[in-house]
Amino acid sequence: MRKGIMKALAFILLIFIGFNAQAQHDPSDQMDSPNWDVIGGITFKTVKPTEKYAVYSPGIKKFENKPFELSGYIVPIKDGMKQTKFMLSTLPINQCFYCGKNGIPIMVLVEMAEPIKFTYQPITVKGVLKLSTTNTMDNPPVLLSTSKLL
Repeated sequence: MRKGIMKALAFILLIFIGFNAQAQHDPSDQMDSPNWDVIGGITFKTVKPTEKYAVYSPGIKKFENKPFELSGYIVPIKDGMKQTKFMLSTLPINQCFYCGKNGIPIMVLVEMAEPIKFTYQPITVKGVLKLSTTNTMDNPPVLLSTSKLL
């Protein structure tokens, strides 16, 4: 009986090790560019546990309401092969977002002018950079509107 329990525990441990190994971050997949550095410069001010607001540096404010190009990975908001509104991330959807070099990468909301096909490969989009002054617990702080695939 005790031997059976030990085998079951060993099996469960191996399963968790397998899941953990699969979630590891592959540094070569991380998107890194001067434009992501601009986005990554946003800080946040917590007003209360349910209210957090973005604090924008002058470096990002100079791009507000202007064309802005960004490469990254699609993180769908809705299911389906055609995507018009999605999050763009520095890491692929199948990797651990907590394993990046600076913690959870900031994601940008992208609204496409025309639908694009979902892919696991990195994409490059260009749209108008919008900065939100609303609670980031409800809305992403950065939006690329009327974006086009490059």
